Amino acid sequence: MTKLLSYAAILPFYVGAVLAEPLSPQGRSDRGARESRVFKARIIPHWFQDNQRFWYRNRLPEDRSEFMLVDAEKGTRQLAFDHEKLAKALALVLGKEVDPERLPFDQIAFGNPLTSIMFEVNDKTWVYDAEQDTCSEAASKLSASSNESRPSDREGNGRSRGRRGEAVVSPDGNWSARIEDHNIILTCTEGEKRSLTNDGNADDAYQRVQWSPDSKALVAWKVVPGERKEVHLVESSPKGAGRAVLSSRPYALPGDRFSHYHLHVFQVDEGKQHTPDVDPLELEWQRPQIHWHRDGRHFSYSQVDRGHQRFRIMCVDAYTGEAKITLDEWTDTFIWTAHTENVRVRQVNWLSKTDEIIYASERDGWRHLYLIDANEGGDWQAITSGNWVVRGVDQIDEEARQVWFHASGRHAGQDPYLIHYFRVNFDGTGLVALTKGNGTHSVQYSPDRRFLVDTFSRIDRAPVSELRRVSDGSLVCKLEEADITLLEATDWEAPEVFVSKARDGKTDIWGIICRPPDFDPNKKYPVIEQIYAGPQSSYVPKRFSERRRFSDLTDLGFIVVQVDCMGTANRSKAFHDVCWHNLKDAGFPDRILWHEAIAAKYSYYDLSRVGIYGTSAGGQNAGGAVLFHGDFYKAAVAASGCHDNRMDKASWNEQWMGYPVGKHYSESSNVDNAYRLSGKLFLIVGELDRNVPPESTMRFVDALVKADKDFDMLVVPGAGHGMGGSYGRRRMRDFFVRHLQP
Repeated sequence: MTKLLSYAAILPFYVGAVLAEPLSPQGRSDRGARESRVFKARIIPHWFQDNQRFWYRNRLPEDRSEFMLVDAEKGTRQLAFDHEKLAKALALVLGKEVDPERLPFDQIAFGNPLTSIMFEVNDKTWVYDAEQDTCSEAASKLSASSNESRPSDREGNGRSRGRRGEAVVSPDGNWSARIEDHNIILTCTEGEKRSLTNDGNADDAYQRVQWSPDSKALVAWKVVPGERKEVHLVESSPKGAGRAVLSSRPYALPGDRFSHYHLHVFQVDEGKQHTPDVDPLELEWQRPQIHWHRDGRHFSYSQVDRGHQRFRIMCVDAYTGEAKITLDEWTDTFIWTAHTENVRVRQVNWLSKTDEIIYASERDGWRHLYLIDANEGGDWQAITSGNWVVRGVDQIDEEARQVWFHASGRHAGQDPYLIHYFRVNFDGTGLVALTKGNGTHSVQYSPDRRFLVDTFSRIDRAPVSELRRVSDGSLVCKLEEADITLLEATDWEAPEVFVSKARDGKTDIWGIICRPPDFDPNKKYPVIEQIYAGPQSSYVPKRFSERRRFSDLTDLGFIVVQVDCMGTANRSKAFHDVCWHNLKDAGFPDRILWHEAIAAKYSYYDLSRVGIYGTSAGGQNAGGAVLFHGDFYKAAVAASGCHDNRMDKASWNEQWMGYPVGKHYSESSNVDNAYRLSGKLFLIVGELDRNVPPESTMRFVDALVKADKDFDMLVVPGAGHGMGGSYGRRRMRDFFVRHLQP
């Protein structure tokens, strides 16, 4: 929780609340970022005077700083005060010299008029009067307060649920429901108990009891348990020595039987039970979630079929058990319903004032938002449309019937992954682009959302900050452009953004090139590609960073690259669908063309010495590179790889490889294709990997041994999911030097 300083509570005529420690461009506190060589890179606005003005503090080289004042109404920006005069006035009361470029405070508050400024030094609060050019101690001290945290509404409007033995009280307080011996027991306020069901048992138990808002109906699910098969880990070297330690836990694999949830509704007063004519929910780790409509009688829930090719929203009458489908989406490939953690938009967004849904779908070939009547279903009203991708919903304003969101790919001529911000009406009209500059954006709204501070950058462009109007996205004034002079004086160099055509000869493929610090274009350089082709996101960095990317490898004389290819997310549905039933593809046809396009442009790019490395899904990809494309990739490091999609978590693999498990799983398996290995392979795995079971790597090893293939391997005792820590990373560097350097 971010701490604020409450000035208004001390002196009523002072206004504004400020962050205790302004953040640096890297997100660290100002005090922890002294070594940064990037300045004016991020603005933290402190709004006051009815959100007409704000101030911010710029970090400058040599530990200097300056305070700036912006009048948003007039579009002016200036120094917040005369730093030299304030320093002299403060020096008189402190009895020591004060450097105007290194003032001993980083927070201020303006009075009314703006010629009065308050700040804190040596645990005392001071007021500087610019008209009198004097500094005096304030009568009261500053006090700290905290931001309020609001409870999450991710559970929607569902009422209490019943776990085994836990009483769930009806909204009117007249009844409580409890699960006992796998059945539902009702108890009235007078203490009378009666069994609502008697057919529950351990293999078919009632669970998840939930009351209707009017207390007249009860919803419950009868659950047939899934298989709950386990995976096992052996800790070979536990602390304190002794025997190895075995740990086991449930872990569903593709094709395993999930729990089946059968819906039941009850009319409590009449004791009637209804079994709606609906398909059971098949769920692994999730639980059913219902949403009550405004009438308190109907409720809805979402249903994803195994294999992710069908998504439904079911609407049920809690009084009669009558059910209907209000949304039914089908696809020949997949509907993206699982592992959406990198998408900042829920698939189903319930509106509280109407029985409507804002639904996210790729039905027209791009991820967009639709407005749907949850009572009747029917037509989908497009809120957004076009050949671009909604990346997240920031706010749904039901009063104004507007959606505030961010997206990528809408600005022609820009990298299609760059994030921009927008606002649009529910009916799809009135789309306003709130940001414009060629970069990936982050925004900070004024408290009344009339203005926004827009900061944007690219991996090859330092941050720029602007003030814009929210009404039409127009520019109010420019604020800052980051100063990277000191950074450019070092061996830092921005990566090069490189674009070439995909396998279809039409689609642009975007990536970056990072060169050695002592780069000589007259030499030949080996190339290493970092890969992660998991379909749940895109991975090439887009924001500016003063960090030298991949420096541990470029310092050894390697060119290091990263690229997003077909099969990954945040482009068109067709771009994404390449992964379907075919994770071994991993965009390799596009990757190889991309490498070849670079080599055609730059003679120093040595295609005879290309290596690749990755972790997790990237480990599977790196292993697949020397199995399926060993004529191109000469050396690969595969860490913690899910080398067979039948041996990794069901939720991730069924999303992209589908259900049921078929021969396509084998076709993408590094294990089943181990005999294809050509080139050099180094496998790394942590023995306590709780993400991808280590036996996935060991099965790959077993297949390589049986195929009489040579390879290197590192098992790291006590290590979890990853590259094996600094030791594993060092071994990876040694491996590439040995096999790719002359």
